[in-house]
Amino acid sequence: MTEKACRTQLYDVHKKTAKLTLFAGFEMPLWYKGVIPEHLAVRNSVGIFDISHMGRVLIVGVDSERFLNHVITNNVSMLLPNSAQYSVMCNVNGGIIDDFVVYRLETDKFLIVFNAGNREKDYNWLINNTEGFEVKIEDISDNVGMFAVQGPNAEKTLQKISTSDLGKIERFECGHSRMTDMEVFVSRTGYTGEDGFEVFVWNASLSAPYKAVKLWNAILEAGESFEVEPCGLGARDTLRLEAGMCLYGKDIDETTTPLEARLGFVVKFQKENFIGKDVLLKQKREGVKRKRVGIRMLERGIPRSNFEIFDDKNEKIGYMTSGTFSPLLKCGIGMAYITSFLAQKGNLINIKIRNRLVKGKIVSLPFYNAEEYGYKRKNQ
Repeated sequence: MTEKACRTQLYDVHKKTAKLTLFAGFEMPLWYKGVIPEHLAVRNSVGIFDISHMGRVLIVGVDSERFLNHVITNNVSMLLPNSAQYSVMCNVNGGIIDDFVVYRLETDKFLIVFNAGNREKDYNWLINNTEGFEVKIEDISDNVGMFAVQGPNAEKTLQKISTSDLGKIERFECGHSRMTDMEVFVSRTGYTGEDGFEVFVWNASLSAPYKAVKLWNAILEAGESFEVEPCGLGARDTLRLEAGMCLYGKDIDETTTPLEARLGFVVKFQKENFIGKDVLLKQKREGVKRKRVGIRMLERGIPRSNFEIFDDKNEKIGYMTSGTFSPLLKCGIGMAYITSFLAQKGNLINIKIRNRLVKGKIVSLPFYNAEEYGYKRKNQ
């Protein structure tokens, strides 16, 4: 870590209770109790993450909808006030600049939450593409605390301190509430695969973090009966991998298109021209040469980024982008890009781990049984 590292509003809390690491220029909790117990707390009950390091911008103006439809691939015209959608924005070559969630707060007012490592890049990209649009873009990242409360008991935990009925907020919806006598903004999305919420604490700046600290402690207290765990980046990564969610800089980047990444569901070709559309249309017509897949190890071994993948004829057919040991499945899992015609569910592959080939299988995502875990589980 260096003296130049950025910190969130919760830094003083984390340094007393967590193992810290440097991530995207921020000193962040890697773990508190440990990756596995934190991971399982979220899968089985509830956990809380400090995600105040993420980027947040407000986009306001009479052309805000038209502007966003120009710079992102999804169609924000489909959003009603207090609803949200997952999307990406691409460069002129169709490469992914970032993936994020966009919220429609009012008719002409939107909020985008993007990856911490892309805060400056994304803001500049938006600013540089405003010509011809009457919009105002404001970076509010450092003035808002933000927590993710995830797991099957997330709603029950937050309901204890909320004055509004959180059950009325459906998945990918949002709204205002009061928690511990503070105005907060609540959305129901997440990066773990589980049901859960993001809680935004307005007017909680880095220099005056009192509100953020107060709410963090209140959520932990409210979740005591559910054995809530504060969770770090370690569990956040293993959880998102089990859910088959991309990590920017690993599974997607500016050399990857959303069609290759199997994120085509956020590309709305019926819209008028958006940045990267022509290249993506051409790729759709001709087909992609590689596809993102999930891989589950059949033999002992943990796949990691950049490990090479071979077919049964010992020919290289792809490479790993991210991998880990799954605390839930008790085996190695990961995501990779595979030559398209071989990227079929059930296909066996070999991954080169420490100079030996280890067997794995291409599987559907998420890696877990969605009827037993995740926001679609039947036993909620």
